[in-house]
Amino acid sequence: MNSIQSYFKDYYASRTAVTSVVMVKPDESHNQWIDGFDILLLVITETKQPTNHTSHYSKDNYRIQERWIHKEGLESWILNGENRNIIQWILQGELIVDQNGYVESMRQSLSSFPRELREKKALIEFTYFLRRYLQSKEYLANGEVFDAYSNILEALHHWARIVIIQDGAHPEVTVWNQVHHINPGVYKLYEELLFSAESLEQRVKLVQLAVDFSVMTKMRECCAYLLRVIGSRSQPWSASELKEHEELGELHIDLSLVLRKLTKRAVIKEVMESADGDLSIMEVKYTV
Repeated sequence: MNSIQSYFKDYYASRTAVTSVVMVKPDESHNQWIDGFDILLLVITETKQPTNHTSHYSKDNYRIQERWIHKEGLESWILNGENRNIIQWILQGELIVDQNGYVESMRQSLSSFPRELREKKALIEFTYFLRRYLQSKEYLANGEVFDAYSNILEALHHWARIVIIQDGAHPEVTVWNQVHHINPGVYKLYEELLFSAESLEQRVKLVQLAVDFSVMTKMRECCAYLLRVIGSRSQPWSASELKEHEELGELHIDLSLVLRKLTKRAVIKEVMESADGDLSIMEVKYTV
């Protein structure tokens, strides 16, 4: 293994486009977190080419997966949760190359988990939660019990991730093991949904009720980052202005859905303004 590390260190150190290389090896409890390979090489670049390129090969009888990602893409992975393993890769992998301390600085930020990052990730998870929760309610109203069940289960999973984030930790792949120690109440909901003796329909209804009470009362907290942006000026915002705002554009969120729900719960207000001077069409804008 030392010879492989030395080989890749020498190989990538001479590649000017390569910012950092992280070598990840599985352990007994995470033998699938790099897809069953012996080694994962995460190659971080300054340029966008190749973008998210993956190759597989063998060296010294080790099966190796090599993934290339540019810095912007990596930061999006971390923020939006598109790759559930990425934080563990960054924190626990071995640094083979690290130009200008890029990954080391990222590790320090991830370890401290600053408030702004927590708020962004909580908002992202809340939008995922809200979509699945509302979809579950719609399916159940239409008698589609199995679809209602799968959606409320996924909604509960996103709520568990919110609980972990608000506790100051990064959600791992095994979120329920984390939640079991952080919030036994949410874990109990999960157990009841899966194992209760009630009918499937009744289990879904009970979890929907519990989630509606416990989550919706924390909507303002989950949406703190968005609310701060809306409150950053006295004039109301159009949906397109918020979507294009530099502090929201990087977040993968269902903005229209969240704005509508925040309005219904009277967390924010709607303001009607004429569109291009045409009084027959009123544009909906938002303010705190």
